[in-house]
This record gives sequence, structure tokens and C-alpha cells, in this order.
Amino acid sequence: MANSKTYAIDISMRTLREWPLPMPHFDGDKEVRGHVLIVAGSREMPGAALLAATAALRAGAGKLTVATAASVAPHLAMALPEARVMALAETAAGGFSIEAARRLGELAHKVDALLVGPGMQDEAASAELVRALLPRFAGRKVILDAAAMELLRPPAEQPLLADPVDCEHFRFEEAVLLTPHAGELAHLCGMDRQAVMGDLHGTAQRHARRWNAVLALKGPLTVVAAPDGELWEHQGGNIGLAISGSGDALAGIIAGLAARGAVLEQAAAWGVALHAAAGEQLALRYGVLGYLAREISAEVPALLRTLAPA
Repeated sequence: MANSKTYAIDISMRTLREWPLPMPHFDGDKEVRGHVLIVAGSREMPGAALLAATAALRAGAGKLTVATAASVAPHLAMALPEARVMALAETAAGGFSIEAARRLGELAHKVDALLVGPGMQDEAASAELVRALLPRFAGRKVILDAAAMELLRPPAEQPLLADPVDCEHFRFEEAVLLTPHAGELAHLCGMDRQAVMGDLHGTAQRHARRWNAVLALKGPLTVVAAPDGELWEHQGGNIGLAISGSGDALAGIIAGLAARGAVLEQAAAWGVALHAAAGEQLALRYGVLGYLAREISAEVPALLRTLAPA
């Protein structure tokens, strides 16, 4: 890809074809296709784990482990016969106990990508768990979504910031991938949402640098920013994608692409484009409104065949 810090590269079909995904050799096995670990769900939102996990497999990952709330793990295991499902102890507020970090850390040497966050509850427990997981998964590709991004939040007493340059609460030692929409980014930074919306490119770029993260700032116009300042943008999809569970499917697609070998920026760019294209395909079949998040991932293999033929 061209290295430009002054403009955003359009994530077009041509861009994707010139930035091909890693493809396993024809005689490779499931290990070659990558192992993804997804820490997700809760007793009130078990479906988020199912959506993300299914999407990761549809994106091409070869092995899948899902760690979820003990209260729903048996049901998820029945719904996901392709996966190993781990039951994690729960907090009173519906999050995961910090003891989960040790159990999950034992898998770090076996997995290629880690996704944390879809459908998780108890923001404080989620932040504590992510802090404990990061050093254990050093050297692995890490994607943080939804509640897993809470460790970025400034102290509660900090006032709303008009200038995002002032938001320097946290910095990752190794780059991770973050997937906020504008409202989530505003929440994480103690900013006003309109300040984010007024400067999507600049806000994404500044926070990617300050946090040392690949930032996929989601919306009708999605901006992907790398820590070195490089920017990509994608405009596509339709309003039908604005539905519960859609973000979980996107996070799973990105994690699956990362597990099979894509670097974080590439996984984000391809994931955003595939997610939007899936929405366009579903709108042709069902109409713009009314298709379901669970249907998004089923469109991905055919789209991959079109964009990245074996």
C-alpha cells in the first residue's frame, strides 16, 4: 500500500484486490488457517458471542475457541459445534471474574488472534480483565470491541473535553485494534459526540497515535487509522446494518481475518468492506430494513471468493 499521512485511502474494490489477504496453501490444515479466541457474551447477551464466533469462521479462521459466561456456555456450545467453549466465572454485575485471565492466558501460545468484548457486561470488570490479558497475549493480534475498550476511559471526575488532543489517558505497549463508533469514542475520551463527528479523520488519527492502536471508527463513513498516521476510509453499506448485533458480526469478521494472517490494518479495512458489502447483498434480497445481524456472516464466503479468489 502507498504510504501517505496526508489523505485517506479509499477502501475500494481495487484497493482490496491490490492488498490481497493471506491465503493458506492448498495442502494446509486448520492450524495454517489460524486459531481465534473470542472472549464475549454474558448471561443477558449470549447471542453476541455466537454472532462474533460465526463471523470469524465465515471469514476463514480454521480453529475457534469461545470463552463466555458459565451460565450460558452449555447453550453456546450446542449452537457452535465447531468451537471449543470455555465457561468463565461471573461477577455479580454479569461480567467475568479476574480469575479468567489466568485460564485464558494458558491459551496465548496456541492462538493467533484474540477478540474481547462483544456482549460483555460489567464495565469495571471488563477493563480489569483486559488489563490482565494484554501482557499474557503479547505478540498476538488483539481486537478490543464494546465493553473491552473501557480501560481507555479517563477518570470519572475528568470533565468533557472539547479538544481530543488532551485525551492521553492510556497507551498500549503493543498495537491493538479498537472498533468504536463515534458515540463510544466520545464516551471513552470524555468528549462530546459532536466533537468526534465534526472531525472523524483527525480524531481517529490522533487517538490511533496516542493510544498506539489501529482504530476503526465505525459509521456511515468508517475511518481506519494506524498508529503511524496512515488513514483509510470506507463509505458503503446501508441503514439496515444499523441493527443490534451488527457490530458483533463485524468484530468477528475482523478477528477471523487477523487469525488467518492479515495485519491489523488490513483486517480492519477488509472487515469493514466485507461487512458493508454483506449488507448490500442482504438489502437486495430482503429490502434495506428487516434483515438480521445473524445473516451478515453467511454472505462473507462468497464475497471473499469474488474479491480474493483462491
